Amino acid sequence: MTRTEYFSQTRVTFLDDAKKVARYVSEHEKVETEKILRVADDVVKQSFLFNLRWDMERTFEPVVFENQIDWMHQPGDDSEWVFAFNRMRFWICLGQAYALTGDEKYAKTFASQLCDWVKRVKRDDVRCQKAWRSIEAGLRMEYWTKAMQYFKESPSLTDEVIDTFLSSVEEHAAFLYSVWDSYHLMSNWGVLENHGLFLASLALPKSEQSEIYRKEALRRLALEIQIQVYDDGVQWEQSPMYHNEVAHDFLDVVLMCKRLFLPLDDVIFEKTHRMCRAAMAWQKPDGTEPTMGDSDRIDQRDIITKGAYLFGDGQLKAFGYPHLDFDCAWDLGFSAIEEYDRLPSIRSSKKMNVLRESGNAIVRDQDFYLRFHCGTLGAGHGHSDKLHFDLYAHGEDLLVDAGRFTYVPKSERYEFKDSTAHNTTTVDRKNFTVCKDSWECSKLSAPLGFRTAEKHAYTALQGSHQGYLDVGVLPKRTIVTLPGSLVLVCDAFLGVGQHRYQSYLHFNDEGKVKLTEEGTLYRSTRNEMQVQVISSGGVTQFLKPTRVSRHYNQLSDNKTLVSEVEAEGFASLFTLISLNKAEHFEHATIAKVRVLSNFKKIRFPDHWIEAVEIRKGSNAFTVVIAHQEWATPTDTFNAEGCTGFGSVVVFDTAKGEQEIGTRLFS
Repeated sequence: MTRTEYFSQTRVTFLDDAKKVARYVSEHEKVETEKILRVADDVVKQSFLFNLRWDMERTFEPVVFENQIDWMHQPGDDSEWVFAFNRMRFWICLGQAYALTGDEKYAKTFASQLCDWVKRVKRDDVRCQKAWRSIEAGLRMEYWTKAMQYFKESPSLTDEVIDTFLSSVEEHAAFLYSVWDSYHLMSNWGVLENHGLFLASLALPKSEQSEIYRKEALRRLALEIQIQVYDDGVQWEQSPMYHNEVAHDFLDVVLMCKRLFLPLDDVIFEKTHRMCRAAMAWQKPDGTEPTMGDSDRIDQRDIITKGAYLFGDGQLKAFGYPHLDFDCAWDLGFSAIEEYDRLPSIRSSKKMNVLRESGNAIVRDQDFYLRFHCGTLGAGHGHSDKLHFDLYAHGEDLLVDAGRFTYVPKSERYEFKDSTAHNTTTVDRKNFTVCKDSWECSKLSAPLGFRTAEKHAYTALQGSHQGYLDVGVLPKRTIVTLPGSLVLVCDAFLGVGQHRYQSYLHFNDEGKVKLTEEGTLYRSTRNEMQVQVISSGGVTQFLKPTRVSRHYNQLSDNKTLVSEVEAEGFASLFTLISLNKAEHFEHATIAKVRVLSNFKKIRFPDHWIEAVEIRKGSNAFTVVIAHQEWATPTDTFNAEGCTGFGSVVVFDTAKGEQEIGTRLFS
């Protein structure tokens, strides 16, 4: 087939006018344009580094082939390098560089490397198995078919190159068509594979067989999105990076079906939209996804932007880019640029977003952000992070998830998956989820009691899990946000026997942390955060050297506050977090107060109900938190003069409030 024939029949139509898009990004996306040109120049030189936005396993040292490329080369102990290499995302960079410059060296490199790979990397060759995992085959079909768009005018794409390309696409399609079962139905692999099968069917000449591939790909994708994506829009593996990879694929499918007037199951359209809105809900103020589970710190606004365009959703646009970014301009085409600009941006005033089925809740207020998790593990990509929370304020992460670092089954894999790598609690310093290897667990812990509330100026989040039932302990966390940039965390351990109970707070490594008489202080160029931990049983605290990984293969030294209390049976820890802008520090205090029964005239035991008094500047609150049922037969509590009823109640004592209060949980 000739180049002209191929481009006249291909239905892969992401890009409408390469020259106009090239002019747009050259003018409006100069930094990213320069980066892509550097990547393309390196690929011409056979130097490979995986540092693009959505490279799933980043690398930081280039691998250079002086002579012939060894497609199965593996530097070090991590097979992920081979996998990433054989996806060829870098060929899209070659195509974009060609569209930007017209330099034939990029097209020649693409044609040469394509033909070399097809000739030498055979699916039936046992030595090439790592290149022919089904997920790599699916990803290749996206990257190859998209890369081809850019070389429409290139003489380097000879008839021989086109034939080689199409014969390999046919082989990929047949392979992907053959590999679908219950595992692929439930795993993100299935989506990435069948997205590739769908695009391969559009790249092939239209025929009875290509139509079979297309229809089967869409059938499978409809089933996959039904079972894999919760009704709240979260992909079940509880990892924002893989959620976004899956959303990216479904956005491609929605786009192509709309443009080509292909029939599309409503469930794909509706749940893809929900996936975008779920990503919007957990997006941090700086536009990045949380490093939850196996996720990196990635600016996800291209996903939100593409979703805003496809679904005409102004609320999504408020969390996306004001104009199409580099990636979206190439994937949506020139005509989409003006269409997106006409879409109004609608900023919601909603303070709390609850993704209930997946067990995620996000509180945001201007530049304040708190994310709480009490949901399922999420299988291999999930971490031991139940009851974990992230905290962000004044343009900076404050309390962080430690990240993932590696997939290799070695000590670092467990270091970052374990409970102690998260802002949660443990009992006797043991993990509540135990890893068997990089992907499987020998012990799981079901979430319990996830609930949320928002009333007046307060929000409350609560949850528990079954991870310590084997030692007779039920951990329960309650988080209350208060005016004055205050966050109260109550960790209750309902149990029997002698135990040591720990809580962990992982600070942002970009600030300085120290223990003082005023508590633990975190200081940076933007923030001064004060953390105080109290317990009726006395608390031991120390700063533990730990590490944080914002991207795969990347490590930084960090500090983690460990607070520990030892008790027979019940114990609790109250943690007060006070946020301040840099150089505007205002001291905060927290103290326990007695809780009495108004009816029985007795003091309630701590394992029934507790209260703390919090002060900061002109703010003063009494917060009452019950750990179990306490009102028998008919009773109200009295916490230092504050009378009320409920399991979580806040009194604004600075305003003289002493009766009823605000009941957040009954």
